[in-house]
Amino acid sequence: MAGNLTRDEAAERSRLLTVHTYAVELDLTTGPDTFRSATVVRFDASRPGASTFAELFGANVLEASLNGAALPAGQNGRITLPDLAAENTLRVVADVDYSHTGQGLHRFTDPVDGRVYLHSQFATADAQRMFACFDQPDLKARYEFTVTAPADWEVVSNAAHTSVEEVAAGRRWRFAPTDVLSTYLAVIVAGPYHVATGEYRNDPLGTGEIVIPLRALCRQSLAPHFDADEILDVTRRGFDFYQAAFGMTYPFGKYDQAFVPEFNLGAMENPGCVTFTETYVFRSRVTDAEHERRASTILHEMAHMWFGDLVTMQWWDDLWLNESFATYAAALSQTGATRWTDAWGTFADSAKARAYRQDQLSTTHPIAADIPDIRSMEVNFDAITYQKGASVLKQLVATIGQETFLAALRRYFARHAWGTATLGDLLAALTDETGRDMSGWSAQWLETTGPNTLRADFTLDESGAFSSFAIVQSAPEGHPTLRSHRIAIGLYDDQAGEIVRRRRVELDVQGPRTQVPALLGQARGDLVLVNDDDLTYAKVRLDETSLNTVLSSIGRISDPLAQAVSWTVIWDLVRDAELSPARYAEVVMAGVGSVSNASVRRTLLAQAVFAVKAYVPTAQRPAALTELADGLLGHAVAAEPGSHEQLALVRAFVAAASSGGQLSVLEELLSDEGTGLLVGVVVDADLRWSLLLRLVATGRAGQERIDAELAADPTDKGRQQAAACSAAIPSVEAKTAAWQEFVAGEQPLNTLRWALDGFFTAEHTDLVEGWAQAYFDVLTQVADVWPSERVQTFARGAYPPARSQADLPALTEQYLAQAQPPAWLRRLVLEGRDEVVRARLILAG
Repeated sequence: MAGNLTRDEAAERSRLLTVHTYAVELDLTTGPDTFRSATVVRFDASRPGASTFAELFGANVLEASLNGAALPAGQNGRITLPDLAAENTLRVVADVDYSHTGQGLHRFTDPVDGRVYLHSQFATADAQRMFACFDQPDLKARYEFTVTAPADWEVVSNAAHTSVEEVAAGRRWRFAPTDVLSTYLAVIVAGPYHVATGEYRNDPLGTGEIVIPLRALCRQSLAPHFDADEILDVTRRGFDFYQAAFGMTYPFGKYDQAFVPEFNLGAMENPGCVTFTETYVFRSRVTDAEHERRASTILHEMAHMWFGDLVTMQWWDDLWLNESFATYAAALSQTGATRWTDAWGTFADSAKARAYRQDQLSTTHPIAADIPDIRSMEVNFDAITYQKGASVLKQLVATIGQETFLAALRRYFARHAWGTATLGDLLAALTDETGRDMSGWSAQWLETTGPNTLRADFTLDESGAFSSFAIVQSAPEGHPTLRSHRIAIGLYDDQAGEIVRRRRVELDVQGPRTQVPALLGQARGDLVLVNDDDLTYAKVRLDETSLNTVLSSIGRISDPLAQAVSWTVIWDLVRDAELSPARYAEVVMAGVGSVSNASVRRTLLAQAVFAVKAYVPTAQRPAALTELADGLLGHAVAAEPGSHEQLALVRAFVAAASSGGQLSVLEELLSDEGTGLLVGVVVDADLRWSLLLRLVATGRAGQERIDAELAADPTDKGRQQAAACSAAIPSVEAKTAAWQEFVAGEQPLNTLRWALDGFFTAEHTDLVEGWAQAYFDVLTQVADVWPSERVQTFARGAYPPARSQADLPALTEQYLAQAQPPAWLRRLVLEGRDEVVRARLILAG
């Protein structure tokens, strides 16, 4: 981006300018390196004679003029605009670089068939990588795109195209003017995409039938794997739910969903044309967890059409307004409108665990964060902004009621449609609807950091009934806020082989101790579950009897949500070094067979494998890993052949296999003959790579087999997996070669991510010992050279492992003192250090 726009600069420019229209002409036929961009911006200035700047980054400016007067090309991506008139016209023509890091207009060549595909990605401030603009969210305007592209390409933008004409270079597409949008929400997708079509037709508000044209796109080589019917079905269900809930029809006309290559995020909510990662095009068999996750992402992005696109945050401080709401709304709509009716269980076990982790780092921040500049925002797309924020909204809904919450949102949308808004605007709508002053809620939940811990404190009489009962609330020393929590307490009994709820009490918890008189005289039972139904955001500690019930009988807890809450509790115990990771793996093996939620099952299996690999002391790890893998294999053999459950277990077994016999099973699966042990397992492309990766990492296969597999799967996904395998070869030579690839800075980002995972294979700590200091040296050299996305990927993925013999906290402090990295990079390095410190505490336990 140009000069890392600050909040103060944006506020000053916003006071000065009113932007009306962008007319953007793109020529995508000028070669593989650059494209021609011609932009005319019409805007007003509140103070004639003042000056400001526009942004255009990574470009060779051929022409720039303001109100007909020529302008210098600008420096560092900023074009100075002096002596503004009351009404202004800016024209900029440039040859602009294609991106290969997912920022701006990204260009990808499919290795399967040589076809070229483009997609734009502008959040947070990368529209300037495609056209000259005022790149900040509150300067909304209308956009009119004209795009010249090769004759066999589809071109898609926010609005529908109005004409397509033949020209010498191919075809020229003209698009209708958009409604007013922020720069980061404009979009272009272009290439020979496969297109599936449909429509939404219904009368969601009882005011007359509406029709929304629907399309789903993917590249041609993935078309045989593209299950567009399910994607469009989830889309229709989402429109039914949201339009009724929000009391407002979809405001942007058509609705395209493009699954694009080398996408850096899960998805992006461009109105009228949402872009998604191709991870959601399943070229191999997947479990229902992947289908649920894709549906959640579809519904998350659709929620943004109202919350984020129709009403947009004024500045990135309020990103949480977009992301927390969309995360909450996705779970709500999945539960209410799709077959994934236990989505709140997924949220309780999978999503909130990420929030608790992030919120206990030294770099934690309030949900309503302080964002002084764009780079600071880029690292705030995290589990606090998404999952913690959504958890807090869920807690608010438990307090005021879902219908009241939705009514407040309807007020908010009606007041601020097509404009921008702040946290204060949302609080005003909530206050008006509830009659409550919401500033106290905001101060407690949105403007503070760190999770509280809740536990039950009680005494029993001679009959085993409660003679006293209170909820005790505590807070970490560095984040001492005690909050108001709406919670439920469930009393569970062991009845006929199941742990079932006998009594539920819902109440507000305030301060350090809250009495619960409604439970006096109630029999204690086998499990006292604090935060039953997962209403609030808090760590939970169970009393000794309840914890023993969970550890011995979690698989018999009959309610899926109560079980998910219990799983979250014991994983948090592992992370706090209060429960042995080996014991956790045993509990997972004993209880996973009862888990009906595919996403929770996937999370548990991944956490069990991770716990043993990362947290079991080195001397004990081989035996623990072998035991875990044996258990996983046994479950996989016993599972229904060909089922989703079996596939999830096989994947986990492959990741954990370590003994000679277990690795022989992998060899048999990878062979043409397969194995008679795992009936029903289909060894397709993705599973083949997983098998090979584990065999390579354990020394059972080498580069020759990697090359052979890549020859059989010469796709971009194959290239990523091959890079991971090569980096996982257990030799100094292979690690050296992989590191050289990392620091060259040329790998596609997805390839870099996969290769870093292979490089830091858990069992290879000794092999990668020599690169601890090198990590900090590389960051010092590239922080101001590489694109920010690459620096972030390397900073996160290459931090040395906890089992390293190096004094990583000391090396971190030395790097921070000497290099003085910018705040956003300092944060990423500190998070790596924090995870190492936590892991070492667990390993020492």
